[in-house]
Amino acid sequence: MEDVSIAALLKFFEQYFPLNLAERKEVAARFTERSVKRRGYILQQGDVAKYFTFVVSGCFRQYVVDETGKEFNLQFAIENDWITDLCSFYSETASNTYVEALEPSVILQIKHDDLLYLYTHYHKFDRNFRIIVEKKYIDLQNRVMQNISITADNRYSNFMTRYPNLANRLPNVHIASYLGITPEFLSKVRKKMVRPA
Repeated sequence: MEDVSIAALLKFFEQYFPLNLAERKEVAARFTERSVKRRGYILQQGDVAKYFTFVVSGCFRQYVVDETGKEFNLQFAIENDWITDLCSFYSETASNTYVEALEPSVILQIKHDDLLYLYTHYHKFDRNFRIIVEKKYIDLQNRVMQNISITADNRYSNFMTRYPNLANRLPNVHIASYLGITPEFLSKVRKKMVRPA
């Protein structure tokens, strides 16, 4: 019987290129389950991102800190999503980001070398992870375009469409940081959106 976490990951892959028995066994052998406490880190600035992480349950944020100590959220990841510093992971260089659990979480992680092994020996993984990385790139591109071309109200509206289940799981300060606005301005935007026409 497959582990519950591994079963969740295999179900995720079913969306793209479903895995055969040998490939499923490789997943079970090469991914490691880990529990992370709230406010626990799976990556810190200056460390090399050694793992690509699949979120089985819980919520994470990836963020950077500027010279003044101000935090800027880059992305969130909840169930059935992936998170890592892609640049650090693939180039095996020090990361500029942090990845922190915002809730008690269960994750599956695969090491860089194990993922490269799967790419080389089972081409379906190469295709599956290409889709994952492409989607992350598209999300990033869309976010950059929104930040330079649309209002904060529309950015918040788009955030709610993209992450409908996150509003109640995230403190206002994290949503505001992601949108590039202050928590006070976010409160005004929210009030404006719920006010009757």
